[in-house]
Amino acid sequence: MVDGTGADPAPADVLVVDGRVAAVGTDLPGPGGGGGDDDLQVVDCAGAFVTPGLFDCHVHFLFEQPTMVKTLQTPFSLPFYEAIDRMRRTVATGITYVRDAGGSDLGLAEAVRRGLVLGPRMQVAIQMISQTGGHGDDWHVCGAQVGLMAGHPGMPSAVVDGPVEMRRKVRELVRAGADVIKVATSGGVLSPRSNPVHGHLRDDEVAELVREATAAGLNVMAHAIAADGIKTAVRNGVRSIEHGIYLDDEAIELMLEHGTWLVPTLSAPRAVLAQADAGAAMSDAVVAKARMVAAVHDDSVRRAVEAGVKVAMGTDSGVGVHGTNLDELGHLAALGMPPARAWAAASGVAAELLGVEADHGTLEDGKVGDVVVVDGSYDDLVGLRERVREVWMAGEQVSVREDRDET
Repeated sequence: MVDGTGADPAPADVLVVDGRVAAVGTDLPGPGGGGGDDDLQVVDCAGAFVTPGLFDCHVHFLFEQPTMVKTLQTPFSLPFYEAIDRMRRTVATGITYVRDAGGSDLGLAEAVRRGLVLGPRMQVAIQMISQTGGHGDDWHVCGAQVGLMAGHPGMPSAVVDGPVEMRRKVRELVRAGADVIKVATSGGVLSPRSNPVHGHLRDDEVAELVREATAAGLNVMAHAIAADGIKTAVRNGVRSIEHGIYLDDEAIELMLEHGTWLVPTLSAPRAVLAQADAGAAMSDAVVAKARMVAAVHDDSVRRAVEAGVKVAMGTDSGVGVHGTNLDELGHLAALGMPPARAWAAASGVAAELLGVEADHGTLEDGKVGDVVVVDGSYDDLVGLRERVREVWMAGEQVSVREDRDET
């Protein structure tokens, strides 16, 4: 069993009763004799190991491998229906809790909460706040405004300049049902007019955003690629840095000082370049930016891992293909992260980042009974998505790999 705390794995059984972990140990009662309960269902995990339900702290269910042509040809409501299949694929890979970093509105999260559709538990940012000309500004040189997260009644547009506009926009997102506030403190790769090496927004703007979010009881996540943008976010109390591609030594020290999490999304540049190499209709500027950041991303994350920065798993799924989330663990391991720490990044550490560690993230007495069964050895982090055997949420089986389904 990999318990999600970062401890080395150990032999153990997990007893789930009424949706919660009732006991963890090696001598638990089973059906029949010895004080066992005949109604207990036993799941044979021979040849496999179990983990807590896993987390992805950075997904986008409302799009998948986006290009401008695809965006222009997609009916407005279609992505909401497509999200149903994307969420199913995500659960099938063992992800039972996500933070949607923009695009999904309150309605999608509510549909999952009500059990109308199968999906992971979800926190939604709804929209990303950005400066004019920033990563969230969909303006193109032709004068058109076309983007992945265009505003609609459930998702306010979020281009702001100055502390006063920032204050109002945070309040609008709180009103819309955001569970977390997302801000872009640097340019990005997929945005039409921003440069990822440029820091965006000033200290007074980010400080006002964090102040308003805190007043509403919400944390802040920052899309931050440029070193200056990372440091602006950390100085002003942002809880997590998303991407962190141009981390310098000063930024790493600031993150350690402030206890800031890093969500590396190593999968994102790889996904963009894979699409480009496959001939996707992507702009030359986007591909050039992806190649530029990919050249430094791994080294920055490696140095952060070595320094002891808290790392939570996030993939930016949607930029690539949903359901490939666990590839991120292989990327982290390739940069020197020990297997137990990598699993914790996708479970206990991630739960702490999202503020749900009291109920989720580890296999301990009293926690919600989300359990993933994975074939093979825990320290082999390659090919994980093909090895997920079964997924259970609150003691109910929600996914079983097709070659294991005997029904």
